Amino acid sequence: MNTHCCARRDFLKGVGLGIGSLVFSGCTGASELPGGGRSAKKRPNILFCIADDWSWPHASIAGDKVVKTPTFDRVAREGVLFENAFVSAPSCTPSRGAIVTGQRHWRLEQGGNLWSTLPAKFTVYPDLLEEAGYHIGFTRKGWGPGRDEPGGRTRNPAGPRFKDFAKFLESRPEGAAFCFWFGSFDPHRGYKWQSGVASGMKIEDVEVPACLADSEQVRTDICDYYWEVQRFDREVGELLAVLEEKGELDNTLVVITGDNGLPFPRCKSNLYDRGTNVPLAARWPARVKGGRVVEDFISLSDLAPTFLAAAGLRPTADMTGRGFLDVLTSGKSGRVDARCDKVFTGMERHTTRRAGGVGYPMRAIRTHDYLYIRNFKPDRWPAGDPEGYGDIDGSPSKTYMMEHRNEPKVKRLFELAFGKRPAEELYDLRKDPDQLNNVADKPQYARAKKKLSAALMAELKATKDPRVVGGAEAFDKYPYYGSGYKPKPSGAKR
Repeated sequence: MNTHCCARRDFLKGVGLGIGSLVFSGCTGASELPGGGRSAKKRPNILFCIADDWSWPHASIAGDKVVKTPTFDRVAREGVLFENAFVSAPSCTPSRGAIVTGQRHWRLEQGGNLWSTLPAKFTVYPDLLEEAGYHIGFTRKGWGPGRDEPGGRTRNPAGPRFKDFAKFLESRPEGAAFCFWFGSFDPHRGYKWQSGVASGMKIEDVEVPACLADSEQVRTDICDYYWEVQRFDREVGELLAVLEEKGELDNTLVVITGDNGLPFPRCKSNLYDRGTNVPLAARWPARVKGGRVVEDFISLSDLAPTFLAAAGLRPTADMTGRGFLDVLTSGKSGRVDARCDKVFTGMERHTTRRAGGVGYPMRAIRTHDYLYIRNFKPDRWPAGDPEGYGDIDGSPSKTYMMEHRNEPKVKRLFELAFGKRPAEELYDLRKDPDQLNNVADKPQYARAKKKLSAALMAELKATKDPRVVGGAEAFDKYPYYGSGYKPKPSGAKR
């Protein structure tokens, strides 16, 4: 899975934190500019570019031999590349809700589900920056999918909508710093079949994730996904070119990432790395030394307090995300802050494709050495009920695995992606980086499992997760404002 990434930098050693070093705090200390409050220097612009369903390590700088991402690579080379960036939830709406609020998605009530609403009582960083004088806005996909009005909002939590970046800049008051959210629909499905191959990609060069069946159909599907990743990368490059021409690029904090993993079986909507680990690179030459690779764990819920800190503002008291401006400006590579040794992820309702329209609640803790998952309703089907397995996006790869489920090379992979799971899962990443062999019941892992479980439960209690403190049944009862999964026509966007 990620073996090629480990080999590309000799200085990044794979010595994981010992299980005895686990503590309940994460990457702590929301950063601020020196002196607190507003900076005496010119405040930076903030350009946030988020792809829709893009997994680590699918970037050329991460070692992928097929996909080409020159813009992401440039930002990573001239700034900081984070190898351990994780979403709060591997589903669009809750992931984006955690980003704009700086909170764990399980604290956001209806906002913890896909196709929901984000109650107005939850403060979002674009509003805070606007109050501080920033010009804010977004284009294409901001927070969502969902509806603003039921939550008491009059606009998208990402800010006012603009046709494009040019219109946004035209409307900027003279001298104002800006914060812009570029929300691409790429590489969300559907894809134009064989678009990747037609562009010159060779299916024999594709490294198929270990959780997927290896076939020509699956490899072709992956190339089509890559083609849309490249389109996202190219469009971000166009935004950077505009800022460079205006002489504003070097005092712009540019952040590029994705909202969850690639839309394939056992990836998106799952708490394995292919669902939660996303690319993340940040560039800000005015304050951030480039040419660095950081292994600290970063949650995308940490972005809100980081953006506020970059603007000289304090995070709100209810933000559970922790700013990492200190890591950005440290000038260091590798493991920078020993406290950033773990990350927490979770999932509630993705689609309504189970009897009663219920979700599949999960929580997880990920360290350098282990992934521990707690499945709260193991009697339910994690991929959706067998009449379609609707939590997995429709795709040629899904179809292939369903049609070939009884073949020896596919059978176990099908069960891992589509079958039921036990209440606890534990993966030893030192031996099993692809997270295919659950060792939760093995005696030699009993101590590690106990400590990881305790650390996870302590975090859930501290952040008032309804799955621990009560009231979790509401997640299955909140309105679902979508109509279920509908593949978009080839070439179309939603």
